[in-house]
Amino acid sequence: YFIQSNLRICKSMAKVFVNHVDGYIGQQLSEIFSKTVVGSTVEEPIDDDEDTQKSQMKYEVVGTLLDKDASYPPCVTEIVEGNNSDDVLTAMMQCDVVVWDISSTESQSEDCLLACNALHEQIANFKAPKTFICLSTVMTWCKTKPNEPAIEDEPEQPFTEEDYRRRKPHPNFKNEINVEKQVIKLGKTDKTQFLTYVVASGLPYGGKEDIFHYFFKVAWHGNTEALNIIGTGDNIIPAIHVQDLSNVVASVADSKPKTRYIVAVDESMNSMTEIITSISKNLGTGNVMNISREEALLIPEISQRLFDILSVNLRMEASWIKEGAKFEWASESGITENMTSVVEEYKKSRGLLPIRICVLGPPAAGKSLVASQLCQHYKLHHLKIADVIQQAIEKLEKQAARAESQDGDEDDESAQQAQETLDLLNESKQENNDRYEDQYIIQFFMEKLMSMPCQNQGFVLDGFPKTYSQARELFGNKDEPEDEEAPKLEFNPKIMPEVVVSLDGDDDFLKARIMNLPESVVAGTHNTEDLFLKRLAEFRAINTDDQTVLNYFDELEVHPEHIDISKDTSSNMSQVVEKIVKITGKPRNYGPTEEERLELERIEMEKKMKKEALEKLELQRQEEEERKETKRRKDEWAARVQEVKQQEEEVLQAQSYPLRNYLMKHVMPTLNQGLIEVCKVRPEDAIDYLAEYLFEHNPQVD
Repeated sequence: YFIQSNLRICKSMAKVFVNHVDGYIGQQLSEIFSKTVVGSTVEEPIDDDEDTQKSQMKYEVVGTLLDKDASYPPCVTEIVEGNNSDDVLTAMMQCDVVVWDISSTESQSEDCLLACNALHEQIANFKAPKTFICLSTVMTWCKTKPNEPAIEDEPEQPFTEEDYRRRKPHPNFKNEINVEKQVIKLGKTDKTQFLTYVVASGLPYGGKEDIFHYFFKVAWHGNTEALNIIGTGDNIIPAIHVQDLSNVVASVADSKPKTRYIVAVDESMNSMTEIITSISKNLGTGNVMNISREEALLIPEISQRLFDILSVNLRMEASWIKEGAKFEWASESGITENMTSVVEEYKKSRGLLPIRICVLGPPAAGKSLVASQLCQHYKLHHLKIADVIQQAIEKLEKQAARAESQDGDEDDESAQQAQETLDLLNESKQENNDRYEDQYIIQFFMEKLMSMPCQNQGFVLDGFPKTYSQARELFGNKDEPEDEEAPKLEFNPKIMPEVVVSLDGDDDFLKARIMNLPESVVAGTHNTEDLFLKRLAEFRAINTDDQTVLNYFDELEVHPEHIDISKDTSSNMSQVVEKIVKITGKPRNYGPTEEERLELERIEMEKKMKKEALEKLELQRQEEEERKETKRRKDEWAARVQEVKQQEEEVLQAQSYPLRNYLMKHVMPTLNQGLIEVCKVRPEDAIDYLAEYLFEHNPQVD
């Protein structure tokens, strides 16, 4: 039955549904399925026509998104709205394989059960057999009673698929085991049409990391002296690389094994201490420290679910994978054995690539000012000659001080070597006018550049190397390639700067810059007039047109960028920094931390409030000025109106004098006499009588 089923499915099964294709596991599942040839894991021979068709057919991936705003992987052909159950069912009915991951997100357990039940109810409507794979977690085994050891005083025998019926879950993972049981049960109704599987995954690692991401991130930043181990760290953590896990799921989907419950773990049985120590050595300081379980729960990045998962203590063995799976392992021997490649995957997936910059130029060119701003912008390590030498001396002194302690022969030997190096350094300093020889300075810089902080985040070299020979000794590749056929590189790619900047300025400009510095700033430094002129002369002497440190980078085709600092009109050389940032590109780190983000938000809020306050004051000032201007104009208008009225009155009065004289001389005497006559006679119509009187006695005026 299984052989015939495999052959039939090879022809038709070419579509797979994956929930959360943008998730940590979902994305890897989608990539693996899109590259998997249908039937490639079938070991039984098939005829040539079928083999040709099989070799050309790969899975098409359909799925839902975890983040609605996320861009789905290019290997996914169709996205379904996860909140619409009808659309999800329609998409699953069109697929031959459905993979539902419940290990990444707690909320997916219920959705997985609903999806499996919905498909089970539609068995009668299937056009072709379907396979449902529930990707679960080994947390459903956490409380299982351990097997007896094969030999007394030896570790207990590991769990295998044969033990799955007696598995006991962690108290917080009861939903997951209920889903596992129901999925297995639903697959027993009609095995010819609907097969169901459960894949119990170990803790996945690799890629951009998920469960172990907190430890990788802390180690990469290097801000803590040691990486935390929760509890004693003796618990055995079953794990598997996320790529291998995806290959296991693809193999199950393709080969349809008889085993319905499959354990997916690699061959390692590493303890938490071994895993965290390996992460610290390959990515961080190399130090670890144990913290209590209570302290671990106080760490914001460690949720209760993550804490439960990291507390797992199981010895497990993947029997079916060893016997029936057919794929090429990415990390069969485990995370600690493959930590170097796992770290590289982590950096590449997260875009955590170091930025290496070298800033060169004459004295007083502003190298340290520019370098410090670049370090602040990109969160890089500022490497100045004096600081690198001082840190190296302090490290040697600490190592030499261990000679007095009784920690063992190895420490004594290391301390003795450190003391001998210190003695040689002191002799060299005395013989070279209080300066260290180039060989020691280059050694200090090489150790610093190869340190984990510089390899993780990157660095800005401030004014070093100064000469062609120093650059050749510092960056030259002294290691033979691992592949004998590969050509040997002329430089060490791990420490070679990717951006080299030369700050250019003529002597007159540099002298003027020093002369304009306040006396308080210059006093006690090497920027006094005499010392500066001496340093400038030395720089010009070792950097002629024919021989300069920049020639070394040019020969290796790392062409330096020349920037004329005399054209920078800003107070802190921000224009030069902007040019270098434009050349270098975007930061390649985690970005601001939560504390930094809050601080940036606080600063931005203060700036906004200050701006609003200034705008409010400006508005009040403008309103006050407008009010005063309006009042002034009103007062001016009123004064002008009053002046016009007065002028009109004066004009009218002046115009009224001739008429008044005329009336007083020629009209008023006759009018007065007429009024007297009216009073004497008392006519019935006084007005008419007065008019007739004035008409009769109107004086003739010549």
